Order: sequence, then C-alpha cells, then structure tokens
Amino acid sequence: MHPVIMAMAAATQLLTPISDAVPKFNVEATCRASVEADKAMNLSLPQSLDKCLSDENSAREQLSRIWSSYSTAVRTQCEAEATIGEASYVDLLTCLQMTDGSVTTSAAALRGASKKKKAPN
Repeated sequence: MHPVIMAMAAATQLLTPISDAVPKFNVEATCRASVEADKAMNLSLPQSLDKCLSDENSAREQLSRIWSSYSTAVRTQCEAEATIGEASYVDLLTCLQMTDGSVTTSAAALRGASKKKKAPN
C-alpha cells in the first residue's frame, strides 16, 4: 500500500471518537464468572465456557456492524446497562435492539454471559 494512503488511513482512525467504537469487554472473565454462577445455581443445562465465549464473540461481531447506526445517547445508555456487574456483549446487543424493536432470532438465541438467563433453544 502506498505510504500516503497508509498515512491517511491512520489519520482517519485517529480522528474517530472512542464512542464510535464498540467498547472492549473482558468476555473471558465474564464467561468464567457466568459458568461458575450457573454451577452454583445447579442449573440442569449449564452453559459451557466455550459456548459462552462463542455467543459473546458473535454478539461482538454483530455489534461491530450496527454500532454506528445508533445514537450516542442510546449507545451510552446500553453500555451502562450492559456493564452492571460483569460486562456482556449479548446484553449490549439486546439493549440496542430493544430500543428500535429489531431483536432478531439470531440475536435472541445468544445466551453468552447475559444477566437475563434464558433456556437454550
């Protein structure tokens, strides 16, 4: 890639406000805590760490595609909600989708480390 183009791309990224990027969560720690909580509650169908991480990463990917389409106020509100206790991309995605009624089947099927536990499909 031409050096001038690389410099322009880097400069453009530096001008992007932090709020325009999906927040970074430590989903491994979140999922470990969620798996332990499932075990402590003796759930009959506890979620595995791998499935939790898969759900959280899937939600993160979906968020990266839609994040900028939501207002800063909505993103801030949902981020605050999703980071009460352990942070969850599943909770963040669900919150955003609930603001405009766009909860989809694929997102609704994600469990991850959501504080709103639901039975697996």
